[in-house]
Amino acid sequence: MEDQRGYDREEIFSKKVKAGKRTYFFDIKSTRANDFYLTITESKRRVNGDSFTYEKHKIFLYKEDFFKFVGALNETVDHLKNELMPDFDFEQFEQEETETEIKDELKWE
Repeated sequence: MEDQRGYDREEIFSKKVKAGKRTYFFDIKSTRANDFYLTITESKRRVNGDSFTYEKHKIFLYKEDFFKFVGALNETVDHLKNELMPDFDFEQFEQEETETEIKDELKWE
């Protein structure tokens, strides 16, 4: 698939994460020159009367920034969990996610 600038944006890998009213998409894409980049898309469903639309926000992340981005994200989440909310049970969300994944898998069997 080519975009307006003529770049090939072939999707190589995709991971979808449902998170309440939002869905996040992590997509690896390739350029015409066989280079790779990551797009992170937040999608929120908006109801407009009888119809709906999706509001999307996208981040493009290039290979030279992967290490710095992941490091900053991990440091920020660790600070939140350990310094700002040390008594909060974040594991409850992991349990809820696991239960949702199991229910979704059973629907398709």
